[in-house]
Amino acid sequence: MQMEEGRDAPAHFWSLREEMVRRRDDLPKRLAQVAAYAIANPDDVAFGTAASIADKASVQPSTLVRFAQAFGYHGFSQLQEVFRDRLRDRPQSYSARLDALRAHSAGDGAESETAALFAGFCDAAERSVQTLRERVSPGDIDAAAALLARAETIYLIAQRRSFPISTYMSYAFGKLGIRTVLVGSAQGTDEETLAFAGPRDAAIAVSFTPYASSTLAFARQVADQDVPLVVITDSPFSPLIPRGGVWFEVVEADFEGFRSLSATMALAMTLTVAVAEARGDL
Repeated sequence: MQMEEGRDAPAHFWSLREEMVRRRDDLPKRLAQVAAYAIANPDDVAFGTAASIADKASVQPSTLVRFAQAFGYHGFSQLQEVFRDRLRDRPQSYSARLDALRAHSAGDGAESETAALFAGFCDAAERSVQTLRERVSPGDIDAAAALLARAETIYLIAQRRSFPISTYMSYAFGKLGIRTVLVGSAQGTDEETLAFAGPRDAAIAVSFTPYASSTLAFARQVADQDVPLVVITDSPFSPLIPRGGVWFEVVEADFEGFRSLSATMALAMTLTVAVAEARGDL
């Protein structure tokens, strides 16, 4: 049901974000697209134009107005102000610093270009980790660790860009004496391997936009087998989010079209060690 315009509109970004997540299954398709884009790209919503935001969210500009009104705002500009308020007390953004560095180094030769590249990736990593701190609570990590600590075997599911995360966790869990199965065989028998998983085991699935089809299929398979599932993904609207279990939202900052795995690796390291500690308490 649409809120009355101007009444009960969330005054702060995090309350608005919580409301978007709460209503994700009830929103019409186009409004859900806007919500998914806004949650994944809050800085772009804060500073973009209605036309640019609509283009990136693959909707018409009029849809942004309907979206704002659905959450109680008079119009899109009023909603956009909530996104801007989130950033007012922050120091100069890493993107702004990078732009200044690029302008300073332009034409100064290969060494300065390399310095800008290095600074850009370091800044993106710092932004990613800061966002992780904002979006992941220690309580959720404790819940995931407790779930995984009870498992006889932990199945690690990730493909493509996310595969380094599962391989690292496989290595770390092995060093910690925890039995795992790394999904991603060269012979293509992953479906058969996962068939051995059951309710006394657990699985960790990792995937980001565009979601790896095999990861989605494997996550559905273990869920159908009643295997407890922990998910690391990039949006509350991700198709990977389990019906039960625990999930984490990790958004990696972009630099020149590349996204690292800095924040995801920090979470993976924390989760791996937390599982080992939780097992010690059992």
